[in-house]
Order: sequence, then C-alpha cells, then structure tokens
Amino acid sequence: MPLMGLIALVLIAFSLVWPQGQGDRSWGPFGHTPVQQTPEMKAKIQREKDAAARRDEAARRAVEAASQAQSRQEDQ
Repeated sequence: MPLMGLIALVLIAFSLVWPQGQGDRSWGPFGHTPVQQTPEMKAKIQREKDAAARRDEAARRAVEAASQAQSRQEDQ
C-alpha cells in the first residue's frame, strides 16, 4: 500500500510539470511556449487559413460558372 501511495504522489507531481495540452504553457520554470503560440507558427496558420478560404471561393466560383454554362446550353 505505501508503494501505491508513493506511485500516486509521483504521478501527481509529474502531472504538474507536464505540458498542459496544446495551447497552454506549463506553469513556473517548467515548460516552454507551445509551438502553436510562436509568431512564426501563428503566421503560418493564418496563411493556411487564407489559402483554404481562397481555394473554397475559387471552387464556389467554378461551380457557379459551370452551372451558368449548363443553363445557357439548355436555353439554346
């Protein structure tokens, strides 16, 4: 039983210094700034979001153009 208590205390202590998930820094002298919070990574994430939005808009325009071309062909 004492061994189980010691293991529990070690695991609790370990959980206090382990990084607190993606996006949060461990407290005190432990841990470091997560990669997702660095300025370079934030800029990269924003560029990826912008590129995805542009691709989505281009796909939407292509579908609309194809739909309009098909409706013109049906009208003729």
